[in-house]
Amino acid sequence: MQLHRLPTRFSPSSLLRTLVAVPLVLAASLAVAQQEPPSAFPLDAAGYLNEELPRMEAAIAARDRSFFHGAMARTVQFTERWGFKVKANPDLAAYPMCTSAVMDYVVVGMCKLTPGDEVCEPGLAPRFDANVKQCRELAAQK
Repeated sequence: MQLHRLPTRFSPSSLLRTLVAVPLVLAASLAVAQQEPPSAFPLDAAGYLNEELPRMEAAIAARDRSFFHGAMARTVQFTERWGFKVKANPDLAAYPMCTSAVMDYVVVGMCKLTPGDEVCEPGLAPRFDANVKQCRELAAQK
């Protein structure tokens, strides 16, 4: 007897809803303490975003939705390494522009890929861009 597997496909809407739920899941997780001093966070966050953003833009240009599964996993790993998982690490409270930019990165990318989705609020991308800019400026001061 041969079993047939149905292909697993994610609609953009279901993936976006999952990505929006990530901060809630992360907030419910236990925080993992970072190994570096909190003052090193802006530089690391800016470096992470500088590496990820060109990859995201290439995925958008290629209409590659599969990229965002890996991007979400990398973002979770980054947040775990720093132990901020939304607001779980009070030592990073001085860097909301960086934590917000990291957390919004995947959702903004998916919204660029599928802009008509209901979770894509109009102010998200400009707020993200402003946070990335402020995080980079802060990192440049360190």
